[in-house]
Amino acid sequence: MDRDSLAAPAEFAPLRAHRDIGVIDIVDQTRLPQSLVTRRIASVNDAADAIRSMQVRGAPLIGVTAAYGLAIALRADASEQNLRASRALLLATRPTAINLRWALDRCERAALGKVASERAEAVWREADTIAMEDVAINRSIGEHGLRLIQALAVRSRPINVLTHCNAGALATLGQGTATAPIYLAHAAGIAVHVWVSETRPRLQGARLTTWELRAHGVPHTLIVDAAGATLMQQGRIDIVLVGADRVAANGDVCNKIGTYEKALAARDNAVPMYAAVPSPTIDWTLADGSHIPIEERAAGEVLGIAGVDTAVPPGTTVFNPGFDVTPARLLAGIITERGVCQPSALRTLFPE
Repeated sequence: MDRDSLAAPAEFAPLRAHRDIGVIDIVDQTRLPQSLVTRRIASVNDAADAIRSMQVRGAPLIGVTAAYGLAIALRADASEQNLRASRALLLATRPTAINLRWALDRCERAALGKVASERAEAVWREADTIAMEDVAINRSIGEHGLRLIQALAVRSRPINVLTHCNAGALATLGQGTATAPIYLAHAAGIAVHVWVSETRPRLQGARLTTWELRAHGVPHTLIVDAAGATLMQQGRIDIVLVGADRVAANGDVCNKIGTYEKALAARDNAVPMYAAVPSPTIDWTLADGSHIPIEERAAGEVLGIAGVDTAVPPGTTVFNPGFDVTPARLLAGIITERGVCQPSALRTLFPE
């Protein structure tokens, strides 16, 4: 297949729901960018496998996929026993992204308020609502983040943005979180250039963020993870924008492994770093980031790249945490759908 045919459309949806037949179709993100492959999710086991294997990934998209997965489960068996068993199956797939639990809790409440014959439809409607809310949240985050880029554009062009991992349209139902301000700035005619951190070991930046940016026509350059600090030291980065998988009440941000290192470099070089955070990603039950569960993934992700074994001696021990926690004190602010605030002031935007 010609690589040009693999470019994503400007408005790209990694999940499509088909209420009439009770299934969803997802883009298998493990196959990008080599091929654009969709997978049909027709059972709760399909949904759990897609989340666990990272065919769908990104906190908001994980939550929406789980919500539809629960609705699909109830179409087969609407009993409370199956509701709880299916919820537990989905919840166990990825421990760090709080959106997963948040979406399942919402759907469970919607189901338990109905008689058995109405549960599946009630949960499907709730999943639809969560998906639509995510689109609106992405847009609002983009508008608030755009103002930060506009302020920088007064004194610098192009605006050089550093990203890490993929917090874009492939991770959400909308324009992404960290990428939404970039897309809006580009659409507004602001010259923007993105430094894309490759994001070892699964290369979400190299495989997914570059694919998205190319589809949107946003100038970008791929770098190895360790190059970000050097670029900041050289004055070649104006702002760092990252996403989040879970944020504690005090503003500590858990994101893809390597985010903390970039935050340290940003602070040392006076580069403002912001986390784009939808409100469902905030875990108000956790006082600080030290309580966030960090997923540890398989050694094979480190020992091989895209299925090719690396030159590692047999028996080498691997530590492969999927995420790290950036202390609130290292961030210039958090971008939410209600505005931009200091990390310690999240409650001022979300007082309820």
